[in-house]
Amino acid sequence: MRIYANTDQRLPLARVAEYAQRAERMGYDGLNVPEAVHDGLLVASLALQATTRLHVATSVLVAFTRSPMTTAIAAWDLQAFSEGRFELGLGAQVRGNVEDRYGAAWSPPVARMREFVGAMRATFACWQHGEKLCFEGEHYKLTRMQPFFAPEPLEVGPVPISLGAVGPHMTALAGEVADGLITHPTNTHPRYLREVIRPRLAKGAKRAGRDESAISLHVGPLCVSGRDATTVAVQRDQQRQLFAFLYSTPQYWPSLELFGWGDRGEELRRLTRENRWDDLPKVVDDEMLDTFLVAGTYDELPHILRETYQDLAGALVFPMPADPADDALAARAIASLRA
Repeated sequence: MRIYANTDQRLPLARVAEYAQRAERMGYDGLNVPEAVHDGLLVASLALQATTRLHVATSVLVAFTRSPMTTAIAAWDLQAFSEGRFELGLGAQVRGNVEDRYGAAWSPPVARMREFVGAMRATFACWQHGEKLCFEGEHYKLTRMQPFFAPEPLEVGPVPISLGAVGPHMTALAGEVADGLITHPTNTHPRYLREVIRPRLAKGAKRAGRDESAISLHVGPLCVSGRDATTVAVQRDQQRQLFAFLYSTPQYWPSLELFGWGDRGEELRRLTRENRWDDLPKVVDDEMLDTFLVAGTYDELPHILRETYQDLAGALVFPMPADPADDALAARAIASLRA
C-alpha cells in the first residue's frame, strides 16, 4: 500500500517545491495535487522538479475544459521529465462549474470521459509504438500526427490514468478504462468501498474483459491526527464543519443512506438553501462523525488505517502535519503504516 500526502488547494505556487520536498523527506510515496485555485499540471510540474523519488498525481484534473491532445502532451512531458513519477488523475467536474466557471461546453460526462481516455490512449500508442493515430468519436476526433509533432517514445513506463468518480456509471467506467479510481472523501468508509465501489468497478472491468484487481483504489478518507489525544480531539471537532458542508451535497448522500442517515443530508441541504451555515454542524452528531472520520494520534493511526484499509486500498492518503514540528512523528507513523 502506497502512502500519499495531499496538497492544500490554496498553497502558493512559490511554496510547492518546499512542500513536495518536505513530503519526500518524511517518506511519503506520493503527493496528490488538486486543481481548484491553481492549474493542476503546473503544480505537478513544480512538485516533480523539486523532488527525485516522490510520485505526483493530479487529483483530479478537470478533463472537459481541455482537449485529449493537450492533456496527453503535458502528461507525456511530465512523465519523461520525472523519469516515470507522474500519475494523471482525471475528473468530469459538475456541469455548473464546466459551463459557468470555465466557459466550456457540457455533455453527458460518462460517454465523453470514455472517449477522452480512449483518445489519450490512442495518442500514447501512436507516440510509443508508432501506431497510426486514428480515433474518431462523437466528442473527439484525433486523426493527424505528423512526425514533426510526435515526441520520442518514453524510456519509462506509460502514464497511468485514474478517474475521480462518485456516481455508479463513472465508477464503472473507471473499472472499464482506467488504471485506478480516486475516491471522494465522503465515500471512503470500508463498508461503502466493499458493498458499493468494488462491485461497480467489477461491473466495468467485466464489460471490458479486464481483471478487476488491475484497477488500483486510491482512498483519501477524512482523517485527523496529532501528537496527543487533546490535539486529535480539537482537530476532530474542526472536521465537523467540513463534514456537514460536504454532506449537504446530494451527490454525496449515498454513504449517508447506506447507514440510514439520508434524512440528515436533506436537513443539511435545507440549511444551506436557507443560508444557515452556522447551523450545519449541529446536524452532525458524534456517532455520524466517528463513523466516517478516521482519528488517532500518530502512534495510534497506523494501526487504525492498516486494520481499516489494508485489503482495500492500493494507495492511501495520510495527513500531512499542520505543524512541521510534528514531521518526525508523522514520518515514524508512515514507516509503521507501510511496514
